[in-house]
Amino acid sequence: MLAVAPRSPGAEEAPAPPRQTEDLTVLVVDDEPANLESLRKIFEREQLRVFTAENAKAALEIARHHRVQVVLSDLMMPGTSGVDLLRVLKEVSPDTEVVLMTAYGTVETAVGAMREGAYDFVEKPLRRMQIVKTVRKAGERFRLVAENRSLRRELLLLTTREIVGQSPALRRVMEIATQAAPSLATVLVLGESGTGKELIARYIHSKSQRAEGPFVAVNCAALPESILEAELFGHERGAFTGAAQRREGRFARARGGTLFLDEIGELSPQVQVKLLRVLQEGEYEPLGGEPARADVRIVAATNRDLAAEVEAGRFREDLYYRLNVIAVTAPPLRARREDIPLMVDHFLGVYCKKNGRARLTVEPEAMAKLLDYDWPGNVRELENVIERAAVLARGDSLGLSDLPDAVAQASPRAPDSLEFPIGTPLDEVEERLIRATLKHTSGDKRLAAQLLGISTRTIYRKLGE
Repeated sequence: MLAVAPRSPGAEEAPAPPRQTEDLTVLVVDDEPANLESLRKIFEREQLRVFTAENAKAALEIARHHRVQVVLSDLMMPGTSGVDLLRVLKEVSPDTEVVLMTAYGTVETAVGAMREGAYDFVEKPLRRMQIVKTVRKAGERFRLVAENRSLRRELLLLTTREIVGQSPALRRVMEIATQAAPSLATVLVLGESGTGKELIARYIHSKSQRAEGPFVAVNCAALPESILEAELFGHERGAFTGAAQRREGRFARARGGTLFLDEIGELSPQVQVKLLRVLQEGEYEPLGGEPARADVRIVAATNRDLAAEVEAGRFREDLYYRLNVIAVTAPPLRARREDIPLMVDHFLGVYCKKNGRARLTVEPEAMAKLLDYDWPGNVRELENVIERAAVLARGDSLGLSDLPDAVAQASPRAPDSLEFPIGTPLDEVEERLIRATLKHTSGDKRLAAQLLGISTRTIYRKLGE
């Protein structure tokens, strides 16, 4: 429990800030009235809004009722330290930047406070120009973070992609994702390339307790090992050749939100070890820095068979089990063909509008070929085909001539159904159904089990029998 000094007289209501020309509000917290008055005058001369408080309790009351961009607090105060105030402030007003004032001998404590989320610290005795410059820089960071968040929201509105479909295969996936989302459990999204694994990860984030936090994605296959480690965990200045300044990693940027590790099967053994420590201990270590708490929910994805990778010795077994708490398999497009007309309609709406043309209709022959094609590139390939058609179609409808040759020349597929004479033994029905489903999923036992509504273990047992 946070212990605080008694409220100082007059702290019930914060004083009205003076007239100013700059939209920056500073809250100064110090148990010495003379220091408070001196700092108030300094910032008012700089035409900033200023609140003052002689203890942590009064400061928190002001922060709850006013939009404060920067808090300048003494580090050592009776009852409640500046670090204690920092921790609670980050819960009350997470975006507020905190600068600590520290005397000689407490610099080490102040550096530790920066790991807790403080923006910077200044040493006493204070110098007017230094303190003003530091507070202005903290205010600039507040503005940049707010602008970035606003831009991310706008970008999300522009680029939000929907999960389109009503097939049983997709519904089962979304049921699992919906159940998993509110928990804090790590989720492993499996599936072929182009099946929409990142969309599922974003859906889980949007339905989670961390939905207001950031969603940070990392493609583990796109970065070399040496860069990936620094990108994930960050580094301190001078940690290695070329590290000219401190850099936050993706774990720090995803604080309070979700970190999506795509293509996690590509991680090197060294990075696997570090990620395992994060999952076990709840903390990570920036290169050249001290351990920091990992306040993230991890969702990972891969198109590899991680169990086979473990058997081959290329992926750590302990890390696999840490990641595979809840597994979701995104079905390939060939396993949910009934969703193709819905997706075609959706993508036509998106790309006809994007290219400024009237909505295209789809000719029956073209739709038949779209349904016959096996879509090795899955939803991503279908989207590209429809975008191409929206650009190149000469008429007001999408016909066979508007499709790529591979799609237009697709062979008619066999019906996705089985027939059994009355009286067929149940064991034979089960065997044929399981083998047909496995053929349908190209041997993916996890996905076949998901489609059949049984466990993967049952699939293995039935095949063994």
